[in-house]
Amino acid sequence: MFLLTNMKKQYIISSLCAVLWGAGSLLGDIGLISVQEAKALLDTKDESKRPVVIDTRGGYKDYFRGHLPTAHHLNFDTLRGTDSAVPVQYLPDELTRALLLRAGADRERMHLVYATGAALPNDEILSTSMVVYVLEKFGVTNIRVVDGGLAAWLKAGYPPAKEYFGNPPGRLSTDVKSSIGVNVETVQAHVGKPGNVLVDARPLNEYQGDDDVWLRKGHIPGAISFHWARLMKPDNTHQFRSIEEMRAELKSAGITSDQSIICYCGTSREGSLLYFTLKHVLGYPDVRLYEGSWKEYVWLKGQTLPAETGGRAAGQQPSKGANDNKRR
Repeated sequence: MFLLTNMKKQYIISSLCAVLWGAGSLLGDIGLISVQEAKALLDTKDESKRPVVIDTRGGYKDYFRGHLPTAHHLNFDTLRGTDSAVPVQYLPDELTRALLLRAGADRERMHLVYATGAALPNDEILSTSMVVYVLEKFGVTNIRVVDGGLAAWLKAGYPPAKEYFGNPPGRLSTDVKSSIGVNVETVQAHVGKPGNVLVDARPLNEYQGDDDVWLRKGHIPGAISFHWARLMKPDNTHQFRSIEEMRAELKSAGITSDQSIICYCGTSREGSLLYFTLKHVLGYPDVRLYEGSWKEYVWLKGQTLPAETGGRAAGQQPSKGANDNKRR
């Protein structure tokens, strides 16, 4: 008889999940890690065996105030910029690769990725899932999102670090896994076919077209509304709900593992959270992200692509005054 360590337990659970869910061998390589497990890895005496730690927060002063030990600050928005007049598009591959290498991204090492964590409207978890998506796209297959983020780290009684930390240059494959993302043509061909689902991960008001943000209002015709925050605990938007709770919430919305799913949102951050959860936490086998998302969709082809307003959140009772979808 012997006692299993937490890490061994996690590995066994992940392996079983891969078999049960049919998600393939990578399911155990990208996923979640508790702050307790993260601390154990960071306390490893052999520096070569410690993970690469990436703090993805957009606010550099937050990094100065405190971060996880050996965390390298990689502002998520440095990976995006305006392209053909459309803001916050992903950068060209050669620029992205250079930024990831500078941050220490390494195909041979584990990566711990995190941000702040707090009650809504804090949404820094989306910066984390976006960076994880980019890392995966550039061939990094060993990634853990720190469940609960810095807030959970502090709640567990672990002190924050203030010393700066810079990773040595990383190593990446020359290949780019572009198949995990899709363009607008793929989205349009996807909608309406049996077994296909297009999911809008934005808040319901933006899906309905009741906002002061977007150039055009509403959502892509055929998309269902599932706000990403439905997967998270209300008191910490970096703390994921239990597997059972998330599965039940998704099932109520008609989002199941036997479907071909494309996620999108406003700029791809919210969609990346849904993509990460469905594919790497729950093991859904066929999930992709529309990288351009709504900010691109509303501008293409002279702003002529169809849009709908109104609608309701999938799997939830309609709010008072909710409207049916209307084509715009």
